[in-house]
Amino acid sequence: MEYLVPALCGFFLFIHLFFQFKWWIGLSKVNKRQKALAKTEVGVSVIVCAHDEEENLKALIPLLLAQDYPNFEVIIVDDRSNDGTYDHLLGLKDSTPKLKMVRVDNSPNHVNGKKYGLTLGIKAAANDIVLLTDADCRPASNQWVAEMAKGLNSEKIQFVLGYSPYYTEKGFLNNFIQWETTITGINYLGSVGVGGAFMGVGRNLAYRKSFFLDNKGFNAHLKVTGGDDDLYVNAHATSQNTVAIVNPQALVYSHPKKSFGTYWTQKLRHLSVGKRYNAGDKINLGLWSFSQIGFWVTLLILALSNTQPYWALGGFLGREVLTLGLLSYFHRLTGHRFSYWALPVIDLFYGVYLLLVGGRATFAKRVKWT
Repeated sequence: MEYLVPALCGFFLFIHLFFQFKWWIGLSKVNKRQKALAKTEVGVSVIVCAHDEEENLKALIPLLLAQDYPNFEVIIVDDRSNDGTYDHLLGLKDSTPKLKMVRVDNSPNHVNGKKYGLTLGIKAAANDIVLLTDADCRPASNQWVAEMAKGLNSEKIQFVLGYSPYYTEKGFLNNFIQWETTITGINYLGSVGVGGAFMGVGRNLAYRKSFFLDNKGFNAHLKVTGGDDDLYVNAHATSQNTVAIVNPQALVYSHPKKSFGTYWTQKLRHLSVGKRYNAGDKINLGLWSFSQIGFWVTLLILALSNTQPYWALGGFLGREVLTLGLLSYFHRLTGHRFSYWALPVIDLFYGVYLLLVGGRATFAKRVKWT
């Protein structure tokens, strides 16, 4: 029994480091591949599905229309809005040739509202490449469309996964949001380089309209709240048909939640669809979460014991140094950084988060998309 806890702590640390090295290698391959991509002028349809987002659209649409790309259109899906979205779009339509509006007054009862709106937007697209984002997002540069389009300059590529961080603000919650978003990004983007993608983020995601229609779109999970991005990617993306773009000009920023309550609801919605992933992906994500929780539990037991505190200190320092190295490498690739001042505390809090939110999401019922 004397060596059981140290052995378990070492086991959890080994799993954790395995994933970190795997992602590091994957990101290196992703970076090498994206540097080799050539410019393209293939047609792109940027699609935004919006519900009561008039103010956000007033800020977003000019940024989309200002993209430095010769062949694109912008499609705004007005998804049952009750504010002034329709009137605002109507006022822009005649003077803005690149702007197209799709209005949804009602959605069928058997179909999730956002998926229905996105499907109509994709069907209305004049181009085969559709590039998705949300109304509350902002492209980091006027090269966003051009950079994402590069990934689809080969006919064998069906998916391009982008990264979408949150704006950096003061406070512990924002620091944790930055950490969780970064770890998630490292995971799904790094996985593209070592075995294949398992999810994407709808704030910055591109794929082919023809592939979407040929595979019956969201038909496999029409009623599921959420999953218009990650479930679709999980079902169809492979190591052969997917690339990731992680350079600073291809980022799309979003405003973070301001309270723990709204953040909890958001993450509950996101994580609840994970139980519908492919079996192999669920095992990988489960091992990662298990290693996080298990490491901190055994580490705390060692730290509180009188006989083996040095095991705890060595494991803790080694893990944090390697984690910091991986974060730094990812931030060099993306150009997005956040403060590391609370890294150990946030790392511990992340384990608690996985236990509470992940456990709750496993049994969550449908969460309404608004």
